[in-house]
Amino acid sequence: MSKISNQPSQTDDQQTSWFASWFDTPYYHILYKDRNYREAQVFMDNLTHYLNLPEHSKVLDLACGKGRHSIYLNQLGFTVLGVDLSENSIEIANNNANDNLNFKVHDMREPLEDKFDAVFNLFTSFGYFEQEEDNLKTLIAIKENLSEYGFAVIDFMNVTYVLDNLVAEEIKSVDGIDFNLKRYLLDGYIIKEINFKDKGQEFHFTEKVRALTLDDFKQMMEQAGIYLLDTFGDYKLKKYHKKDSERLIMIFK
Repeated sequence: MSKISNQPSQTDDQQTSWFASWFDTPYYHILYKDRNYREAQVFMDNLTHYLNLPEHSKVLDLACGKGRHSIYLNQLGFTVLGVDLSENSIEIANNNANDNLNFKVHDMREPLEDKFDAVFNLFTSFGYFEQEEDNLKTLIAIKENLSEYGFAVIDFMNVTYVLDNLVAEEIKSVDGIDFNLKRYLLDGYIIKEINFKDKGQEFHFTEKVRALTLDDFKQMMEQAGIYLLDTFGDYKLKKYHKKDSERLIMIFK
């Protein structure tokens, strides 16, 4: 989650969209334009095979961004709904909509009316909220979105690995823009400060993700009445190791 740093402080009610401000800018998509789409497709291949999802299964892509996972899942033969809080991202994703692929603006803390055979929350799209109860609320919403035999997946960073390998400062140049990145742990959040100039204007954004460990997830899942079935440590679905795995991928229902 991210905010423009020079905004005045806001109440929780006013903060409904503060963490979406960065995701709604074109600069977010510029900074992360080099994401590995092939790796994402391999992950979806492995995941849907592991879950043994029948063709035409209904899949919810929760926090779908511009829809890269949703589009590929639809190409695999699934009926997909991608949802995200960013209106800009959903507007872009909607360019790919069809009879079996739809997108809508939605807050992941609230369950949808429909039920799904699988709910995917991918690429560290969890732990954005200031209030701990909102993370629990999201898990409960995921559970309520599942059909009787449905499975859910959260693909999160492995916090232990991330902190052990944290690059404190770097400059990343993309499309002629020098993004100055600064990363650190503060008050249980992994923070990334993003500073850059473009067209004579200075910008500052902050990404802020809760440093949730597997034990933290287990505790929340127990509260939500969720059953953790399996954990993996990378997109090839290799076994999860606390120190060495880059990802924390959790399968539950």
